[in-house]
Amino acid sequence: MRTLLFLALLIVPHAAHAEIQTLFRGECYTEAEGAAKLAEFAKTYSTPDEWQARAANIRRGMLKGMKLERLPTACDLKPIRHSKREHDGYTVENVAFESLPGFWVTGNLYLPTDAKEPLAGVLCPHGHMADNRLIEQTQKRCAALARMGAAVFAYDMAGYGESTPVDHHHSETLRLQTYNSMRAIDYLLSLGNVDPNRIGVTGESGGGTQTFVLAAVDPRVAVSVPVVMVSAHFYGGCSCESGLPIHKSADHETNNVEIAASIAPKPLLLISDGDDWTRQTPQVEFPHVQQIYELVGAPDHVENAHFADEGHDYGPSKRAAMYPFMAKHLGLDLARIQNDAGQIDESFAIVHPRAELLVFPADKPRPDYAVTDGDQVIDLLNR
Repeated sequence: MRTLLFLALLIVPHAAHAEIQTLFRGECYTEAEGAAKLAEFAKTYSTPDEWQARAANIRRGMLKGMKLERLPTACDLKPIRHSKREHDGYTVENVAFESLPGFWVTGNLYLPTDAKEPLAGVLCPHGHMADNRLIEQTQKRCAALARMGAAVFAYDMAGYGESTPVDHHHSETLRLQTYNSMRAIDYLLSLGNVDPNRIGVTGESGGGTQTFVLAAVDPRVAVSVPVVMVSAHFYGGCSCESGLPIHKSADHETNNVEIAASIAPKPLLLISDGDDWTRQTPQVEFPHVQQIYELVGAPDHVENAHFADEGHDYGPSKRAAMYPFMAKHLGLDLARIQNDAGQIDESFAIVHPRAELLVFPADKPRPDYAVTDGDQVIDLLNR
């Protein structure tokens, strides 16, 4: 039986997640109900073909729910790049490109200084925290992945950081963010030295949702690492996660566990912790995903890194679990970020002040033709 779980039932106590708590108005399940739903879904397939048919129907339902069955005509990216800085083994630049005419996806591009081409590409979406793309945990993971040999793009959620003018609470934010992520892959491939068969994506919390949603609907994603988000009972606390009918329609019903697993047999790493809605991952969500991967003949392509004594973040231990997985499946050089003892060492990473990573500071404004009305940006998705 479904239960309305309002913000008082959200179990993440950290102040950093206050906004996602206040935004939550959605419908989800208790932990027991979520586990029961997984068992119910599992009865609908027992062969690889049956699972792939279900996964295809999930993708159709998601695209229809997001109104992305028909994509907009792709505009020129018109990238803006400036303020390149060279560091030990990597560079970082301030970058924006147009995902829609007059609307810019804002972020930072990290590139290796000494790596064999073509490069792997990694997208790094983020969760619900002000300026999350610019905080230490994001800068360090992007720098490390770049030093390992990837072209890495960290970009703002709609309505966060420099991403304007669409308010994050807009009813179609999920649609816009997913399309932005598709165009972010376009941008990485436009660099000319990124291998289209080696695209990964990893983000935490709301960035974890962006990770598994993109991986489910864009076949170019080869490796998915959603962090502290995949849950059988909680679908997300924001319109950017569950504000559009991607989980249930007249033609489909699913949850985030099946959405994350829909990329099977492609590599998938679930990172979970003991202080949020992923606390039962080792006992509930991961065994279900393992069964799917065993069914399709790829049991070695799925893993779970669980941190029972940690909370809702993308901290050092979670990054240390992600790096070897990305290295293994994207052909990256893990040794580039290990010390003599074989431990992950991020001490080379430079954490820049916020102002240094802005694409559009006061002295570098957006072009004059920028769309300034959020509803007009959403309307561009219909063209």
